[in-house]
Amino acid sequence: MNRPRARRPLAAALLSGLFVVTLATAAPAEDGWAQTGTGITAGISGIAVTGQDGAVITETVVVHDNKRTGQPRVSRIRPTPGGAPQVDVLRWDGEREPVDLEALSAVPGVPGELVALESSGRGYHLRLADDAVRVLREFTVPGVEAGSGHNHEAFHLTGTPGRLTAVWAHRGQDDDPALLYTAALDWRTLTFGTRRSAEIRVSFPTTHVRHISDLAVSPSGWVTVTSASDPGDDGPFDSAVHVVGRVLTGGPDGPRPVPRARPLRLAVFPGHKIEALACASAARAVLGTDDENAGGSWRVTSLCPR
Repeated sequence: MNRPRARRPLAAALLSGLFVVTLATAAPAEDGWAQTGTGITAGISGIAVTGQDGAVITETVVVHDNKRTGQPRVSRIRPTPGGAPQVDVLRWDGEREPVDLEALSAVPGVPGELVALESSGRGYHLRLADDAVRVLREFTVPGVEAGSGHNHEAFHLTGTPGRLTAVWAHRGQDDDPALLYTAALDWRTLTFGTRRSAEIRVSFPTTHVRHISDLAVSPSGWVTVTSASDPGDDGPFDSAVHVVGRVLTGGPDGPRPVPRARPLRLAVFPGHKIEALACASAARAVLGTDDENAGGSWRVTSLCPR
């Protein structure tokens, strides 16, 4: 079924510390999504760009939030000219099989290395191979407490290997806001600095809303998030993309989140539950969906601020 195409930003600039976007009116067109798998085990819950040719994204790696032994945890997706993307399930090479992977980030400045995060807050430092991902180290984000009810759905590394900032989030649910966290990260020892947080609420979707289902941070610190409505395994789903604030680094107290008073909505995507977002150069974004019983889908668009 054809659905309205998401509104695209026509102009984006950083002016006096403000992010300015002009949006065009949505026009009826094909929705631009390509299915990457069918059934509930094929949903995409996190994504990282692992290959580019100029502004063209040539390869991504995705994680799946599966929990049972033998179900796929990680896949590689490559676009094909005019056809369905090529999807290859990768073997998990580690002592334990992860449960409920919800986020994936490339490691800045280290090609072929990734970080994946479970909803529990347990993280995995990974190295990408032709047919597998190998677990190099494990860690836990700070502040994980039994019985807290926190569900970590987003994780992103920004900066350089010598000066990394980790940004992650508890998704929130309806009246419960999302919590956006920041901390410096010593990559050599996987030691986190002081954790700081900010509450995030979005105005769309309006029901069964997860305020942050994934996030990405631009080189200048702008935080873009996906938000999704999840009423159950058969939907109906809706999603949106917002700029919710900035991450400030370099201060004496370490990195901290600075939320906007009101999130800036960039686009709405009817009929899909977006749980994966990665930004590439030239402001290109790649999105992934976990549409539960309807499987997973993938698309490239222009949504990320610089």
